This record gives sequence, C-alpha cells and structure tokens, in this order.
Amino acid sequence: MAAESDKIPASQPVFGCRQEILDLFDALPNVMFCMKGTDDRYVAVNQAFVRRSGRQSRRDVIGARAVDLFPETLAEHYEGQDAQVFATGEPLRNELELIRRPDRSTGWYLTTKLPVVEGGEVVGLVSVSRDLETPSEEGIAMESLTRVVDLVQERLADPIRVADMAAAAGCSEDQLERRMKKVFGITPNQYVLRARVDRAAARLTDSNDPIALVAAECGFYDQATLTRQFGRLTGETPARFRASHNA
Repeated sequence: MAAESDKIPASQPVFGCRQEILDLFDALPNVMFCMKGTDDRYVAVNQAFVRRSGRQSRRDVIGARAVDLFPETLAEHYEGQDAQVFATGEPLRNELELIRRPDRSTGWYLTTKLPVVEGGEVVGLVSVSRDLETPSEEGIAMESLTRVVDLVQERLADPIRVADMAAAAGCSEDQLERRMKKVFGITPNQYVLRARVDRAAARLTDSNDPIALVAAECGFYDQATLTRQFGRLTGETPARFRASHNA
C-alpha cells in the first residue's frame, strides 16, 4: 500500500486515474506502470517503476522527466517512443525491450503505451512494462517447446522460419504462437529476435571481436541491421552498450 505522502488526493485524480488503480499496480511487483503528460513529466508511477529508476519514493519521480531518471541513451529511447504516441495518437503495443536494471543486470520486458485522450486531444499517456521472467525447464517441456529452444540456439546464425519451429514442436504455427505466448509471453519471431540480441549482448561484453563479426554470428544480415535492431530494443548502439558495460 502506498504511503500517505505518495497518494493522489481524492479530489485530484490524474487523467481520471484513482488511487485504487495505483494500489493495484503496486501489488504487481513485476509490472512497471507510469503516466505522463505531454510535457514528458511523470504524473503517476507505481513502486516497481520507482525501483527501476533507482529512486526511493514516488516523490522523487513525480514531476521528473526520463532524462532526470535514466541514462541519456535510454531516456532518449523512452521519450522517442512517447513522442510517437503523442504525435499520432496511436498506441504502442507489445514492444520487446531489453532493459538494464539499477544493479546493471539486464532483463526483457514487454511494453505497451496508450494515449490518454480528453476532448478529442491527447493529453497524456499510460505505460505498462511487464518483466518477462525466464520460465522453468519444466514449463518449457510441458508445452513441448524444448526442441524449439534447442533449434533456435543451434541455428541462431542462420535464417529461422516459424514453420521450422512449429515442426520441431510437432504442432501448427498457430498452436506454436499460443504456446510461446503462454510460456515466454512473446511470439515465435520475438523469441528468435530476443535470443539473437541476448547472444549479441553477451558477445559484445565478453569479447573484443568486431561488431560486424558479432552481427554475423548472431544471425543479423550485417552490422547496420544489428545496430538498428539492437538500438530499437535497448536504446543503445552496440558500441555504446559495450562501452557502458566495460566502464
């Protein structure tokens, strides 16, 4: 439950968001929730978001911008996403993101951002990012996905078709998508991209190999493709990611 000083006055709901909504999101430790205005300043966040920003209290976050809370490259990435929602009024759904936590560990999240519309105008946005925790081997086996995981890891440098993954699981492509979402929370194509970026991130931090070589080994067409995909998912270029990890 939120501390009294962290609560929204009952007479001043934020974009119609009642305190009960924030209390609900506080009960979800693996889900980050925030609301912000068109000035890019946060107006409501849950405790998971506070922890993600490395702060101690909501009071340290409310009124701040992403640039005040996160590394520059990540802040630019987040505000770029938000600017797209503000400008188009269109939601950003199920965006796969690799996020660096305050302890410098990384984790995969699935982010959705929705515009808040009042009087026909976008006045803010709400964002939810769900931590995609690694499922157990038992859970993977129960959905007959062990061979799919092995296939992706063995053929990561080569083109991987959803049809091949479905054949490895002994099911149709539609059935595979349902199983992948149930176990991993993402689609088969997102899973392959996640695996490639995971391996690229490991190679960038564990070796001094040229980025072009890392791209080829991880199944990206060329260095430019790796840079584009890596930047979209992490907010950092491969070179910046390597430099910041080794700093």
